[in-house]
Amino acid sequence: MRAILAVLTVVAVLIGFWYAAAVPMNIKGVLVEAERAGAVVTPDNGAERRAMSPWALILPNSFAIPATWAQDRPRLPAPHQVAVELWETTVEKKITSKRSLVFHGWVTLSATLLGFAIGTGLGILLAVGIVHSRVMDMSVMPWAIVSQTIPIIALAPMIIVVLYSIGVQGILPKAVISAYLSFFPVVVGMVKGLRSPDAMQLDLLRTYNASRAQTFWKLRLPASMPYLFASLKIGIAASLVGAIVGELPTGAVSGLGARLLAGSYYGQTVQIWSALFAAALLAAALVALVGLIQRMTLARMGMTA
Repeated sequence: MRAILAVLTVVAVLIGFWYAAAVPMNIKGVLVEAERAGAVVTPDNGAERRAMSPWALILPNSFAIPATWAQDRPRLPAPHQVAVELWETTVEKKITSKRSLVFHGWVTLSATLLGFAIGTGLGILLAVGIVHSRVMDMSVMPWAIVSQTIPIIALAPMIIVVLYSIGVQGILPKAVISAYLSFFPVVVGMVKGLRSPDAMQLDLLRTYNASRAQTFWKLRLPASMPYLFASLKIGIAASLVGAIVGELPTGAVSGLGARLLAGSYYGQTVQIWSALFAAALLAAALVALVGLIQRMTLARMGMTA
C-alpha cells in the first residue's frame, strides 16, 4: 500500500509540474487570442509582449492561466488534453479507422515484432559464434560495437533507399531498422551469459568427457537465460524505437511515426503527444510481456528471475 501511495505521489507531482510548465509555454499565444477577442491584456503592445519573458506575462495576466490549459494548438498541451485525445483515438474510434491509435499502433507493432525476431535470432547466432570462435570474437564483436555508434536517424534513410532500389518495400525496411537496434543488446547479453559459467563448472563437465555441444546445451545455454531476458527487455524497446524511426523517412501514412509526422506538419501538438504516450504504453506492455515470459521460463528451469 505504501508503495502504491509513493508511486501515486510521484505521478501527481509530475502532473503538477506538467500543468505548471504549460502556463509559460502557452501564455503568449493565449494572450494574442484574448486580445483578438477583445480582452484587455498587459502590455497591450504585441511586439513588447513578444520581447518579454513568458514568466513576466503570467502575473499581470493571471486571468489567462486557465486558457493556457485549453488551447486548440498549444505549444505544450495539458495532461487532460492528451488524455482526452488518447481516449477519443483509441476507444471512440473504430480500430480500422485511420484516425485510430490502435490501427496505427498495430502497424508499428507488426514491424516491431518482425524486427525483434530478426534481431534476436541474429544476435543469438552471433553470440554463439563469438563465444566459440576466437576469430569471430576478434572480428565481429568490434564491428557490432562500432555499428551502434552510427546515429539511427542518419542510417535509416540509407537503409530505406538501398532496400527500395532492390524492390524491397512495405514492412521489411522498417523491420530491418528495428533489427539493427535490437540485435546489439542481445549479442552483448548473450555473450556475457554464455561465458558466465566459472572454470570449476567447465572443468567438471570436462571430467565427464562432455563434448562442446553438451557443454553448450547443458551448461552455457541455461546459464545465459537471465542475461538473455535482460537483453530482450532492452531489445524490444529499442526495436519499437527503430520501427517508429523507420516510418519517418518513408513518409508513411500509417503507424505511430506517421502520426508524429502528421502532427508536426499541421502543428497538432496534442496529436504528437498522444502518439508519444501510445508508443510509451506499447513499449511498457512489450517489456512487461517479456518479463512475464522470463518469470515463467526461469521458474520452469528452477531459477529465480
